[in-house]
Amino acid sequence: MGARVAILMGSANDYEPVMKAAEEVLGRLGVATDVRVISAHRTPDRLRRFLESAGEQGVAVVICGAGMSAHLAGVAASHTTLPVLGVPIDSSPLNGLDALLSTVQMPGGVPVATFGIGRSGARNAGLFAAAILAGHDPALRKRLEQLRLDQAAKLPERP
Repeated sequence: MGARVAILMGSANDYEPVMKAAEEVLGRLGVATDVRVISAHRTPDRLRRFLESAGEQGVAVVICGAGMSAHLAGVAASHTTLPVLGVPIDSSPLNGLDALLSTVQMPGGVPVATFGIGRSGARNAGLFAAAILAGHDPALRKRLEQLRLDQAAKLPERP
């Protein structure tokens, strides 16, 4: 069985430091990932081919990160019924606002769950993907709960 979460990005420049955050949190939770550079505009056939077999390869959730016009998540969602999570990347002169609006404003009938701009959005997309999977995986649910407890323990009660 293949990766449970595919992490796609429109450019290799989107990996570090942004999309790597999704891979890191999923790795910490023991969730297998498949990280790929696939552009909705420059490699549309690659995207279609990947998504046609993703479910059969064990992918259960797709995280897409893209900047500027940010069509990757929307185009991905048009090719699959798997949950698609969109991460806007702040790679333009508009600091990611253009990517956020492109990702969040999907037409009715083609859903994309949209997260915050940048690294924290990618991390939250990874956590959300894990939460989706944890609904059917009690061991993952326990690891996710422990991660939350660990986060809380790191936060001091006083400054």
